Amino acid sequence: MAYRRPLLPGGMVAPTRLQGKGFVLRPLTIHDVVKDYDAVMSSVDRLVGHMDPVSDWPRGLSLEANLVDLAWHQREFTMGHSFAYTVVRPDDARCLGCAYVYPSDRAGYAAMAFWWVRTSEAETGLDDRLGRAFRQWLEADWPLRPIAFPGRDIGWDRWRTLPAI
Repeated sequence: MAYRRPLLPGGMVAPTRLQGKGFVLRPLTIHDVVKDYDAVMSSVDRLVGHMDPVSDWPRGLSLEANLVDLAWHQREFTMGHSFAYTVVRPDDARCLGCAYVYPSDRAGYAAMAFWWVRTSEAETGLDDRLGRAFRQWLEADWPLRPIAFPGRDIGWDRWRTLPAI
């Protein structure tokens, strides 16, 4: 994927916190590796194909590979190229999911955004609460327009037919 770098306009720093009902969203770092890995591995079947229909991530993911992924996300965040957030309980004791803002890989969109919650939280309404709060936050605090939500607002088949950039 050829990212436009940096994603945000000059001088803008990405927001670093979103407080919601029963969750906090903050930057994902290497210090989250154990909690993140637990959330990911407890939700493998739910996550396969969630952010890319042809990907089998996270099947076979090791803790070490997850650490590398988190280090990459952290570096991308500090460089302003993409933004990965962990979704944690307000006491920070458990990872509930993640949210991401990436440069769009399709024409007509400035960015694409994704979120997921661990399987154990899927029936609690967290996916909907997080989704609403994340969308409102992107609209209110981010200058990116328009933002696509592939796999949610636009189906993967339709997304793949848009011109690649």
